[in-house]
Amino acid sequence: MKIKDLPFLLAVLTFGLGFSQDISERELSGRVIANEKNVADVHVMNTSLRKATITNESGQFRISVRVGDTLLFSAIQFRRRSFIISQEIYDARVIAVPLEEFVNELDEVVLRPYDLSGDLGRDMQQIDTEGVVSATILGLPNPYHKPPTQAERKLFEATTGGGLVPLNPILNAITGRTKYLKKVLKAQSIYARTERVREFYADSLFVQRLKIPSASIDDFMYYCEVDPDFSGVIDSKDQLQIWEFLKVKSSSYREANALD
Repeated sequence: MKIKDLPFLLAVLTFGLGFSQDISERELSGRVIANEKNVADVHVMNTSLRKATITNESGQFRISVRVGDTLLFSAIQFRRRSFIISQEIYDARVIAVPLEEFVNELDEVVLRPYDLSGDLGRDMQQIDTEGVVSATILGLPNPYHKPPTQAERKLFEATTGGGLVPLNPILNAITGRTKYLKKVLKAQSIYARTERVREFYADSLFVQRLKIPSASIDDFMYYCEVDPDFSGVIDSKDQLQIWEFLKVKSSSYREANALD
């Protein structure tokens, strides 16, 4: 072999090694299994390839692997688990991974002062507790009266004069300020209902179940607010009824905004 042919052979060999290395890497489909535990958002890491992913709501995941790679599974509610990709797993291309629940066992604490036994139920009965300080106990007037909001106070002042000569109600009626304040109070009431809905359901439910883009959730809620039935449904505090209402409105919202 001539020396001048050596660079060419080295280039061919390097290309062949790189090509075979790419072929040896393939996608592995898997599923995390646990007894009555949430298997979503479990971190799956290929520490050899420095690649990672997370499981979906069903515990399923996909990640690139090679024979001999190490997979690490990590989540707050589970014990960490790792194993090496064998030839059998590599050839099968699928895997089921059972995870064990993580229980954070605290060190034993012995309570000695105040004649405590350590039995919470027994100790609670022996401890003298004072009543909760409230407006009723203090004898304050109107103990069950809910403080008015800023919008309610402004509307009261606009319609009564705030205890002064009742000239404000006349001026406010002429200028339209009273009507404006009533609209503000109504808008705040509706907004408070919207906030309750957002507390009930995570944004992921709007995106995955109702098919509403994350950037359009606020606009969708405004679309729901203008429905005459909105206030009554939300005030029912029946989450099933509220969810059915949102499902119906999401269908018409997607159609109106060409999201389907």
